[in-house]
Amino acid sequence: MFMKNTIFIQSRLLLLILTMGFFIFGFIPISQKTDSNKDLIKTSTWYIAGPAVETQEMINAARKNEGIIKVTANNNPIGEIELNVLITSSDSNDGAPTNLSDQSKFVSITYKSSHLIKLQAREGNEEGTGCMHGGSHPRVDILPSPKKFTTIKIPWSDFKQDGLVSGKILNIHNLCKFNFVNYNPVSGATLEIKSVIVQI
Repeated sequence: MFMKNTIFIQSRLLLLILTMGFFIFGFIPISQKTDSNKDLIKTSTWYIAGPAVETQEMINAARKNEGIIKVTANNNPIGEIELNVLITSSDSNDGAPTNLSDQSKFVSITYKSSHLIKLQAREGNEEGTGCMHGGSHPRVDILPSPKKFTTIKIPWSDFKQDGLVSGKILNIHNLCKFNFVNYNPVSGATLEIKSVIVQI
């Protein structure tokens, strides 16, 4: 009788250990998958250029405290407004490009915008030390959504040189930063961004 009880207890103990192991190790891949997504609103400093009301300091203070980026055009703005962020955070508005994995398929953006925005994906320079500057870049259009926040998923294959159908496709293994550009801002034009999630 004692032998049967011992075997029964040992069996129950083994079952408990196996069950705990399943829950512990079974959830590890899920955690790893979640960690492979990077939200640039949370991880990176943002930079602004052009006729905007907000300064870089104001933009990043709102980003840290409220979890949102907001840009407003000046009255009678002259020139384009350019909001940019590096994929890998840097102490300046330049830095080494990021080599995304082959499993990375898209960028997801939650935004609200009064006007059309051109989203440039800038690649790294030939030296691999910084971003490409000037010239043309792979880009896509972000359509206006003036009344409510909307979330879009943009496949990397949509990013083509100058936004042309036949344009060169973005090299995700050499991605440096995103530029959100309003080429023709009007007084009071706004862009708000809640998340920019990149599959790393």
